[in-house]
Amino acid sequence: MTTATLNGNTSPDFFSRFVEFVGAFFDAIGEGHRIARRYETLSRMSDAALARHGLTRQDIARVAVNGR
Repeated sequence: MTTATLNGNTSPDFFSRFVEFVGAFFDAIGEGHRIARRYETLSRMSDAALARHGLTRQDIARVAVNGR
């Protein structure tokens, strides 16, 4: 079994920054999944269905990333 010890040089600030980084990382993954789902949903729509929403095929990527 391996054990790790923390030396006295680690500060609470390091841990809070690390936790913030991990949180931001998972937030970014979640946002990527939401963008992918929007893109997939829009790309499966017919041109007529897109037009009813005021969109064209060229708008799909922009709308998937930025929303309306």
